[in-house]
Amino acid sequence: MNILITGITGMAGSHMADYLVQQDGCEIHGTFRWRSNRKHISHIEKRIHLHECELKDSHAVIRLLKDIRPQKIYHFASQSNVATSWNSPRDTLVNNITAELNLFEALKFLDAADVRVLVSGSSEEYGLVTPDELPVKETNPLRPLSPYAVSKVTQDTLAYQYFKSYGLQIVRTRSFNHTGPRQADVFVTSNFARQIVKIEKGKQEPIIYVGNLEAKRDFTDIRDVVKAYGLALEAGEAGEVYNIGRDRAYSIRQVLELLLGMSPIAIEVKEDPERMRPSDVPVMLCDSSKFRSKSGWQPEIPFEKTLADLLDYWRMMEGER
Repeated sequence: MNILITGITGMAGSHMADYLVQQDGCEIHGTFRWRSNRKHISHIEKRIHLHECELKDSHAVIRLLKDIRPQKIYHFASQSNVATSWNSPRDTLVNNITAELNLFEALKFLDAADVRVLVSGSSEEYGLVTPDELPVKETNPLRPLSPYAVSKVTQDTLAYQYFKSYGLQIVRTRSFNHTGPRQADVFVTSNFARQIVKIEKGKQEPIIYVGNLEAKRDFTDIRDVVKAYGLALEAGEAGEVYNIGRDRAYSIRQVLELLLGMSPIAIEVKEDPERMRPSDVPVMLCDSSKFRSKSGWQPEIPFEKTLADLLDYWRMMEGER
């Protein structure tokens, strides 16, 4: 079976590749851009097929799919950071929407409506959630609060439209916060972990700079999440959408305290106004019962291990610098 992972060099894409190379009978293909850092897939590069492709180029996407003829596609390539989307709203919208549109149009052009496609959405799509709407079900209204969230809502609804209009076999997921090794430091858990490691190595004064610590998020290990993505394409129904999460919320303050407790260094915490967002979702708590009932998936990795592994990842990365 030929399987395509878009954005294979990213956190989700590389962990998805790690998961799939363990499966028998799979030929794993992945897209990257010329400037992509391939460090996260270097250990499996001889076992996968890499394709340099700009997904915003519709002709390049058609050529890619024509060459590979995948039976499954995991679409992860995107600008995935909320904070970045505030600074570059146009780039975020154009990149995320155009890449997915080109993928769908290529499948339509090649008469490949039977290809199973996973579109990885985000809990950010729900945006403003009122206390009486917690935990969040798939039926909750979408009230996006950032340009990134708007781009994911558009991807989500575009996927549904191509399923209904052209019969594309698209399964949509809305993943709540996920973290773990290989996460970029623009994300809160990874940013905290890297700051702590830099302090441990004497590269930063013993002060950690933070934004809003009161927000609560539902965190799942990325290694559990990619297993969920695999099950979504196996057991999920085309046209449906599934929440993926631990179904437990941690405050950002709790996350920070857990990470600080894993370091031997005494570290001061200071608020940085630059890390505050124009608008933020106070609480995001997942109800993944629909997906769990459909697939049998359960998260297996304790959150404390996720954070410990994240710290160890940055200790390794900073040790190489």
